[in-house]
Amino acid sequence: MAGSEAEGSPAPRRNERVEFPGGNGFTLAGIIEMPSTPPIARATFSHCFTCGKDLKTIVRLSRLLAQRGIVVLRFDMTGIGDSRGDFAETNFETNLADLRAAVEYFDSRFDLPAFLIGHSFGGAASLALTDTLDSIRGTVSIAAPSDTWHLADTMLRMNPAIDVDGEGQVTIGGRSFTIRKPTLDQWRQYDLESTIAAIRKPILALHSPTDETVGYESVSQIVPRHDGEASGSPLPRSLITLPGSDHLLLKNPRDLEFAATVIAGWIERHAHDAVAG
Repeated sequence: MAGSEAEGSPAPRRNERVEFPGGNGFTLAGIIEMPSTPPIARATFSHCFTCGKDLKTIVRLSRLLAQRGIVVLRFDMTGIGDSRGDFAETNFETNLADLRAAVEYFDSRFDLPAFLIGHSFGGAASLALTDTLDSIRGTVSIAAPSDTWHLADTMLRMNPAIDVDGEGQVTIGGRSFTIRKPTLDQWRQYDLESTIAAIRKPILALHSPTDETVGYESVSQIVPRHDGEASGSPLPRSLITLPGSDHLLLKNPRDLEFAATVIAGWIERHAHDAVAG
């Protein structure tokens, strides 16, 4: 699941390393990617489970978006990367608290139309908060699950001792992480599907039908095929399918370029709608 920034990644004119108070009492670390032209909007980018802000996918996509006029804040949640705290004590609710804190910090820095972007489990967190954050105009989910209980099942398949002994080690991306049973219990109880169904703000979902980490069926809950037909008032949701891509969008270098172009265009349109409205 994890990777690091590669040489040759496209870079905007400048970026800024920042720290800010997280939602769980720990200082969080982030990087703001700045466009070299007047910005049109801003986006808070949430990483996948255990990945961090320096995942190749997030670094490259953030910089490509900055080249297209989007100010991007990518940050590490509690216990990940350069942020403080104990990862073993985190769960979905702590992720949501950190994302709220990141948005509040970004709100204080830039008066621009605001959006959320989330990859994988970060996409789930972004969707969960879309309707609760006043400054947010819409959300982009990338390879995101539509529930949280599947991750609990995945962790148990990797190490059944988590349920038996109360905690256990799992290896993800070559690194070992402690996962505790209360975290799994919280994932099992969170009703993300109902939250997603109730969202009324715009959503753009990107997903590959060959994603082996988060199955393509998840996107049918985020962007239902017949969304809104019964009421005659479709919800503002869009789906971009990425045939042949992988979970990290790194299999084909053109996938990230394409994704950045689509996301930037979608954000620009909805940023304009926000200003015009």
